[in-house]
Amino acid sequence: MPLIKVGPKGAAEAADPWRFLADEEALPETGTVAVSLARWQRERAALLARKEPVGLRLKAGEHPKAVEGDVGRLGLIALEFPKWTDGRAFSYARTLREQYGYKGELRAVGQVVRDTLLFMHRCGFDAYEIARPDAVAAFLKALAEIDVFYQPTGDGAPTVWALRRRGAA
Repeated sequence: MPLIKVGPKGAAEAADPWRFLADEEALPETGTVAVSLARWQRERAALLARKEPVGLRLKAGEHPKAVEGDVGRLGLIALEFPKWTDGRAFSYARTLREQYGYKGELRAVGQVVRDTLLFMHRCGFDAYEIARPDAVAAFLKALAEIDVFYQPTGDGAPTVWALRRRGAA
């Protein structure tokens, strides 16, 4: 699946250095790996002992509170959208960024749709797995379509109200 990442220079398609392991799959000696919450809880000590970054994939019903104390040790947290109408991952992303101070890659996986991409970004996501390679250009365009916002989020973008007070909108 194509991966889009947003960085200081904008959004672009990127190579994926992460290997998502199945729960029964052997833990490789090297390489960046991401595991399920169940595996993290079962093998936490071994995963933290690795010299290379470790990531986590949370299903829609798995609240990040389960790993609150470990977020600083994770290089990736992937939040699943099982269907495009399930918005729990939006709340989880804001919790991770704004309450837990998570600084690593926050990736949207599953039913990632173009119409919500910018809102995912405003909630803290900086990477997106998309299903169709031919849709990359449309997804990149979606990240730049709106540049004035009514509601504040942790992304630091000024709201329309703040811009009006400064005379910029």
